[in-house]
Amino acid sequence: MADEVQTLTRAFSGLGGLGVDEQTMVTALAKWRKQPEKRSGFRKSFPGLFKDHGVIEKVEDDYILHLTAEFSRFKNLMVLWAMHPWERDARLAHHVLHQAHPAAIVVEIACTRSAEELLGARKAYMALFHHSLEEDVAYSAKDKPYCSLLVGLVSAYRYEGPKVSSDTAKAEAKALGAAVKSAGAAGTKLVENDEVVRILSTRSKPHLVETFKHYKELHGKHILEDLASEETLGETVQCLATPEVYFSQVMEAALRDGADSHGKEALSRVAVTRSDVDMDGIRAAYEEQFGTKLEDAVAGKAHGQFKDALISLIAGK
Repeated sequence: MADEVQTLTRAFSGLGGLGVDEQTMVTALAKWRKQPEKRSGFRKSFPGLFKDHGVIEKVEDDYILHLTAEFSRFKNLMVLWAMHPWERDARLAHHVLHQAHPAAIVVEIACTRSAEELLGARKAYMALFHHSLEEDVAYSAKDKPYCSLLVGLVSAYRYEGPKVSSDTAKAEAKALGAAVKSAGAAGTKLVENDEVVRILSTRSKPHLVETFKHYKELHGKHILEDLASEETLGETVQCLATPEVYFSQVMEAALRDGADSHGKEALSRVAVTRSDVDMDGIRAAYEEQFGTKLEDAVAGKAHGQFKDALISLIAGK
């Protein structure tokens, strides 16, 4: 019985992971149907969920909230998966702008979608919420130093062809270097520099890759090293130039012990939104950076149907 109780406790708790083991719970329903003593033993052995309360073991209210979130992970993933991509991005952005979420999710949507996909998300946002995405971003971030950058990013309709002017890219690499030097001398934020915002929010992705290459040649280091202290700028550069690396790092952060709720939600978001786009690249970037396969890392942390759904999206299994 001790082993059965431990197995059921693990199914409920997730042992600090993600999701719950629904199949084990269903099995217990069948096996323990006429054995109330087993359920009593389970309650007494699981102080995280139950607390002695005189003649009964009372369910802890905080743990009910925890379980509600863990049970919801699979449902939320499936709802995201079923949505039209434009509606999905519109709803993700709206949730971010009206809750205490990091700005990175708006950056993701603005910088890793094609021009047509971003335009579609903006149309869906207007239809769903009767405001433009741009005006809600401007209002939400009005007191933030990165406001102009975010508005520029979500308003963009970038050229997506292969043509790049090497001379222009080199000139803008010099302009970025001058902005870095000026901000350092004046103690100001790069994200508020008009030239930096213009380059990042208007140029095509191939142009920016060329610009960053020239930046490294001119200054001996990747531009991200000079943006390390400005999180939103760094996320923007990564999403525009190396999205696979960016998303692999988001997944790694979500799988860490002690990841917060926003971090954990990223697992579903990234798995769903990138599964048909660049998941092979994300998996390769993850293994190169962290020395293990992404699907193995997920299998070690997630549970139940949520784990199965994640691995199906990530590994195509």
